[in-house]
Amino acid sequence: MGRIGILLLNLGGPEKLEDVRPFLFNLFADPEIIRLPSPLLQKPLAWLISTLRASKSQEGYKKIGGGSPLRRITEQQAAALKQTLHERGVEAETYIGMRYWHPFTEEAVESVKRDGIEKLVVLPLYPQFSISTSGSSFRLLEKMQAEDATFRRVDCTVIPSWYQRPGYLSAIANLIRQQLNALSDPDSARIFFSAHGVPVSYVEEAGDPYQEEMEDCVKLIMRTLDRPNRYNLAYQSRVGPVEWLQPYTEAAIREIAAEGVKDLVVVPISFVSEHIETLEEIDMEYREVAESAGIHGFHRVPALDTNPAFIADLADMVQESLAAPPIRLTDVYHPPERTKLYPQEKWEWGLTTAAEVWNGRLAMLGFIAILVELMSGRGLLHSLGLL
Repeated sequence: MGRIGILLLNLGGPEKLEDVRPFLFNLFADPEIIRLPSPLLQKPLAWLISTLRASKSQEGYKKIGGGSPLRRITEQQAAALKQTLHERGVEAETYIGMRYWHPFTEEAVESVKRDGIEKLVVLPLYPQFSISTSGSSFRLLEKMQAEDATFRRVDCTVIPSWYQRPGYLSAIANLIRQQLNALSDPDSARIFFSAHGVPVSYVEEAGDPYQEEMEDCVKLIMRTLDRPNRYNLAYQSRVGPVEWLQPYTEAAIREIAAEGVKDLVVVPISFVSEHIETLEEIDMEYREVAESAGIHGFHRVPALDTNPAFIADLADMVQESLAAPPIRLTDVYHPPERTKLYPQEKWEWGLTTAAEVWNGRLAMLGFIAILVELMSGRGLLHSLGLL
């Protein structure tokens, strides 16, 4: 089979406060996050958003120690996976490819080529597939293959999604069970799955299977858990005045509180590593929402990180993938090229199609005006102290 490599894909995160703005720029410059009518607008808009959002985002990272632990945890996962495979007699090198921060996917591919890897298993650390997470990284790798003859010679096989695997489901169920068993009345606690959201148009216009996979995943976890507790699924981390998958996490927490629930067991279902959205958004922001609404038993299930059962299941996946016919990058779902993922979603307060067209034109004029102000240092927003 030749030299084996495993490429673990993840989002990436700023490790220091000064990394936040360039990280945000990389994020919003990705057309799979915001796809604009003209690619010429992509980087100017990314610069604008990252500039305006950097200060607020830095405040969040300050609360969790000044940077994201995602790289450190992913490196630990890679080392644990390599060791587990070694103990099973499979010698493989592990690589980390982050989409929006170091080590970038491009850096990982250079290491793969330098090490003479002949068979590469591409394993995203996203259990559920979305065009904006795994899909974005897959399309980057596909582009690199098309442009790099050396990388094209590496025999790549992809694991598109893996939320339905028994090992993963058991690992999550066991963590939930531990939280429940520590409560005085375990059966009355509400199990609350909080997933990262995506705009509705990703699902309805681009055919993203994310929502379907997420709902199926939650059902499988509850079946594996085999407890009588009621449960909810909601979506967090929405950005902008467009319609995202609902229910939203904060609204769902308030509705559950209104039912008289006293213990909430929160499961960060899209995430296999601790990072800003678990440590700050869930642990701090949503805990405050719950407590202000009357839920004082807020219990958060930890992310899998290097959970032994989870690492063992990753190793199983790699071995099964090596033994099976390859899944090529070109075999993975691609959204239609002409799909406009953003900002064509309907506005949440409900506007007509004609109004949306004019709203888009006005928004573009506003964007240009703000861009001019940011570049010139003069204008209404500066005079008001908003920029």
